[in-house]
Amino acid sequence: MDLRKLKTLIELVETSGIAELEIQEGEERVRITRAHGAGANGVPIAAIPQVVTIPAAGAPAPPAPAEAPAPVAEGHVVKSPMVGTFYRAATPGAKPFVEVGDSVLEGQALCIIEAMKLMNEIEADKTGVVKAILTENGQPVEFGQPLFVIA
Repeated sequence: MDLRKLKTLIELVETSGIAELEIQEGEERVRITRAHGAGANGVPIAAIPQVVTIPAAGAPAPPAPAEAPAPVAEGHVVKSPMVGTFYRAATPGAKPFVEVGDSVLEGQALCIIEAMKLMNEIEADKTGVVKAILTENGQPVEFGQPLFVIA
């Protein structure tokens, strides 16, 4: 998508008052969101458009922006390979695949991530003991988001 088209879309979002605009053109998809809020003195803050390019299915995802790491247990971090919804068990009410303190083998199922109505089983890529579960059941996850710590 060319830069002029992006600028036009950003201006459209700013002037129209809409909060979010998402457009897909072939393999490229762009989402423009506008931050809302008021400053400490109650004066509205100017809208700041945010442009996020989301790759279409099958396209490699851009690297996630570096954030300050949250304090977690030391060890190997299993990260989400996709965007979706995190589930600790195969079905609602079923026993979770793993709990903190469980020993896991490489290739053992840790969780399921639902993406576009498909259930994707996420497996341990290292043998060890689950030291931490970093995501709540039923919560959305992003590509590269830490899910488990295995030591």
